[in-house]
Amino acid sequence: MSLWAVGNLILLVAVVPILVALLNRVLAALERIRAASADILAGGVALAGEVNEVPQLLATTDATIKDVASGAVRYAGSVGKLLG
Repeated sequence: MSLWAVGNLILLVAVVPILVALLNRVLAALERIRAASADILAGGVALAGEVNEVPQLLATTDATIKDVASGAVRYAGSVGKLLG
């Protein structure tokens, strides 16, 4: 056998299976990334539906804060009269 034949045999027996195994690992990681990105997209779409209600919820929160603040001011005024 010539040296070319020995080199080709080593290439077929050793290097090609290693390259196939490495390519398999890369493709498996790619599939995991693809699945994770699909989950992220689904979560983002679900979150976008929830964001539409934020201004209404903030208005409700502002109204509640005003009610609590006016009650606290009345309470503090009454306590101030009692203590002082």
